[in-house]
Amino acid sequence: MSAPLKGAANAARGEVRLMIDGQAHTLCLTLGALAQLEAAFDVISLEDLAQRLERLSAGDSLIVLAALLSGAGHDLSPADLARSAIDVQDAALAIDEAFRLAFA
Repeated sequence: MSAPLKGAANAARGEVRLMIDGQAHTLCLTLGALAQLEAAFDVISLEDLAQRLERLSAGDSLIVLAALLSGAGHDLSPADLARSAIDVQDAALAIDEAFRLAFA
């Protein structure tokens, strides 16, 4: 396990790196990613989304990762990610860091 890759992404833009299948991928929380998450979790406000994200299942985490990857220009679905080699703790840290940077 390793922390999200530092220095390889633009933190000023809210980018975080995560290893997926041995390759570094960029995650970024964009307005489009937020809209994807609101739709996926059937919520109507950022406040509702924040409450919904407090307790994520493994499947929820894949949905969040897919949205954050989409925000950085990647096209990986939750199903694609479910078949990928991703360190669980690294993924959780990368999700947390992407949200922290976006709202810092």
